[in-house]
Amino acid sequence: TRDRQPSACQSWRRMRDVLAATSLSFHRPGVVNHSQWELRLAEPADAAACRQKSSVSFLSRPDRPNLAYNKIKGKNPGVVFLPGLNSDMNGQKALALQDFCKSLGHAFVRFDYTGCGSSDGNLQECTVGKWRKDVLSVLDELTDGPQILVGSSLGGWLMLHAAIARPEKVAALVGVAAAADYLVTTFKQLALEVQKEIEEKGEWKLPTKHNEEGFYCLSYEFIKEAENHCLLSNPIPITCPIKLIHGMKDEDVPWQVSMQIADDVVSTDVDVILRKVGQHRMNEKDDMKLLVYTVDDLIDKLTTLISSVIN
Repeated sequence: TRDRQPSACQSWRRMRDVLAATSLSFHRPGVVNHSQWELRLAEPADAAACRQKSSVSFLSRPDRPNLAYNKIKGKNPGVVFLPGLNSDMNGQKALALQDFCKSLGHAFVRFDYTGCGSSDGNLQECTVGKWRKDVLSVLDELTDGPQILVGSSLGGWLMLHAAIARPEKVAALVGVAAAADYLVTTFKQLALEVQKEIEEKGEWKLPTKHNEEGFYCLSYEFIKEAENHCLLSNPIPITCPIKLIHGMKDEDVPWQVSMQIADDVVSTDVDVILRKVGQHRMNEKDDMKLLVYTVDDLIDKLTTLISSVIN
């Protein structure tokens, strides 16, 4: 059992009540640490590779596969990065956020889902439900106090589930091309005869430009299980601040998905930020600047609230 700090938890609960009752305006964050982050973008590839491989730890779970993670200790609110489908914790967005949080002195966690990256487990046996449990394990065992979840693509779907399951821990959300329900939605848009053929074969080759094969191979059971975790078209009981960043040139997950998330969540403190030339992965330099500035704004907002509640 992890040791808790009652005073910090009580302060966060009071702050959460303030968030639920107050609409706070967006303001341009300071630039004190931005120059440090920009310098790190230009580092040599081998230096980045060294950082990716350094300090990898494993979260042991008696009833589930061990999860690989990298954690930086620091102040709250902390930041947790949730990668996308068939991705891992060593992507450019994760590393850029890690560098930025380190420069600010804030806690940061990145990790690999079961069956992905360096984590244990068989990818072919994974489900959205199992990955949801991975996120909750990371929140419960690797973080303390309020957290900002940054979810990329599939991670944007999982961050919504985490906010519903752990409202006392999730202080804010940042979605990057959030793909809520999208695998299920895409499957159901196929012709009925195609769906039947996939059911008979037991697998679906989802087209993609992000690997050499040109498709992701998903089992029919994976899609059917994912239906249990669909959230859209119903009120989503999340009340924390939410920022949804989406590229209008996204050919994988249309930007209208972020608009629907914004419409369905209960929270009124929601911003949708569209980049006209942004693509799905949002890993161009200007895309990552926007992501970092967005996280910085939320850190500033939440830090101010924590200070005001405590004082």
